[in-house]
Amino acid sequence: MRKLFVTLFLLLSFALQVKAEEANINPEVNANSNAETVTNAETNAEANVNTDNKANADQNANTETEEDAETGADSDIPANTKTKADTDYQEIYRQLPVPTHSYVHGIDPGEYYDTKDTAWSPYPLLRLTSPIFFKTITIEPGYYLLTPRQHEDKWYILFKEEGKIKYIIPVYKRDTTPYRFYEENLPEPKMTWSQRRHINFLKFVGKHFKKSKRKPIPQNYLELFDLDNNFMSMVLYWGDHRYYMIFRAVQL
Repeated sequence: MRKLFVTLFLLLSFALQVKAEEANINPEVNANSNAETVTNAETNAEANVNTDNKANADQNANTETEEDAETGADSDIPANTKTKADTDYQEIYRQLPVPTHSYVHGIDPGEYYDTKDTAWSPYPLLRLTSPIFFKTITIEPGYYLLTPRQHEDKWYILFKEEGKIKYIIPVYKRDTTPYRFYEENLPEPKMTWSQRRHINFLKFVGKHFKKSKRKPIPQNYLELFDLDNNFMSMVLYWGDHRYYMIFRAVQL
C-alpha cells in the first residue's frame, strides 16, 4: 500500500511539473506569436506603403510623361522649321531711299553690251494698266523695258520707255534664281511648221559658221502680286538672279 501511495505521489508530482512547464512555454510561444503577428502587420503596412508609393510614383511618371508629350510637342520641332514672322514690308518701304543718281541723256550705257550679240531686246517687257507708286515716284501706265543695274554697290531696276530711262527704282533684295525655275515656269513656244524650219536653219548656220553665232539672251520672268495695306511686290527674274521691288497701289 505504501508503494502505491508513493507511486501515485510521484505521478501527480510529475503531472504537475509537466503542466507547469507547459504553462511556462505557452506564454513564450504566445509572445513569439504575438511578436510575429506585429512584425507581419508592420511588414504588411510597409509593403502597402511601398506599393502605394510605387503606384503614386508610376502615376506621377505617367502624368509627367503625358504632360511632356503635350507641352513638349513644340520643343521637338526644330527652330528652323517653325513658322517665321511675315516680312515687314512697311518697314522695308520706309527704309528704302529714293534714288538720286541719274544717267546722261537718260541713256543706259550698258545696253549696248547687252544687245550687241542679240537680234532683239533681251529685256523683259512690263505693261502697266494703272499707276503704281514708290514714295515720290509715280510710274504711269504704259510699256516699260526693265533692266537691272548696279550703282555704288546697290542694285536698281531701270524702267525704260522708247530707249530712255524714265524711272529708277531701288532693289531691296537680290538672290539666286531657283534651279530649273525657267524650265518649270516658262512654257515651250508653239511654232508652225515654217517657223520650226526657220529656227532649225538658223541653228544650223550658227553651229557651222562662227561669225553668225549669237549668244543666248538671259532668260527672264516677272512676278507682280498684291500685299496687305495696299503694298505691291514685284520680282524680276533675270538670268541667274532675281530682284525684289516694293510699291504701293495707293499713294501715301
